[in-house]
Amino acid sequence: MTRTRPARVGLGVWALIVALIALVVLTFLPTPYVIQRPGPVYDTLGSAASTDDEQVPLIEIDGADTYETSGSLNLTTVEVVGNRERTPSWFELAIAWMDASRAVMPIDAVFPEGVTTEERNERNATLMVDSQHEATAAALHELDYDTGAEVDVVSAVEGSPADGLLEEGDVVEQIDGVDVTSATALRDAIQEAEGDVVELTVRRDDDVQQIEITPEKEQVNGVDTWLIGITLTTEYDFPFDVQIQLDNVGGPSAGMMFALGIVDELTPGELTGGNDIAGTGTIDATGAVGPIGGIRQKLYGARDAGADYFLAPASNCDEVVGHIPDGLQVISTSTLEESLDALDVIADGGDVDALPTCTTS
Repeated sequence: MTRTRPARVGLGVWALIVALIALVVLTFLPTPYVIQRPGPVYDTLGSAASTDDEQVPLIEIDGADTYETSGSLNLTTVEVVGNRERTPSWFELAIAWMDASRAVMPIDAVFPEGVTTEERNERNATLMVDSQHEATAAALHELDYDTGAEVDVVSAVEGSPADGLLEEGDVVEQIDGVDVTSATALRDAIQEAEGDVVELTVRRDDDVQQIEITPEKEQVNGVDTWLIGITLTTEYDFPFDVQIQLDNVGGPSAGMMFALGIVDELTPGELTGGNDIAGTGTIDATGAVGPIGGIRQKLYGARDAGADYFLAPASNCDEVVGHIPDGLQVISTSTLEESLDALDVIADGGDVDALPTCTTS
């Protein structure tokens, strides 16, 4: 007995040393994943810090009457931990796998091969600017203002289906014979083609051309997406100036909440009824609300920011069911009009439980 005990102690020490070495190796070993977690929440009726660290209104309207608001209309964001230059450790991934508010994603789903972090950020910045234009157009359309629209190509990604076919400054007038009224409408039409060849009617200077392009499937924020490899902007002719100021946030998912904020500021009364409401969703000029990535993280971000209600795109409902944090009530929406109707019920103290929500099919 006196001889086996030291042997057992020795084995235990060696096992501990091996475990510590394994932990150190796993801490520094590169991984093929990144982590999505809840990001900052911004009130579209409030202000945020600019690049100069000054507080500026998220929405500023010049040339039209505006009205007092109350409560909050919060847009939600997702932060990504890691990139191709520095991926999270296996230890960080293990913690994230056990946290319901976080998601572990393959790095290729967030940072596609061949696309640098800088290029990704530039693309997301362009999408954010475009979504702000779309949000303004949707809000003004809802309020019966007349706006024009011209969809312009900003750039074509090298090696993409559009490379060599589309150029900066091209105006996309039609896709498969249907008028293109917004960048979002063009993207939606490409998705609906599901990889089939699409024919674009493009105006380049004074020349109108028919260009055929075959989209390619890629993962964008974890969602399979058909792309032709261009960044777009939509130029509108608005009757007055609407400025949306939010730095360091990219992508199109804030569109619906910006549209609601604009409507609130341009109409008498208070859309929220003093409540704290959050949400997400892309939007096009017609008011159609589209899906986004990172919905689960945005739900937790909204709850942690103190929101009681969350407006979620109906097309994201399959990701919402079973992942709603306690204390948050989710309302499903497909259009800006449906979102406004839901806000009316909330503001009036009506039967919120009767509003559409996300359920299992």
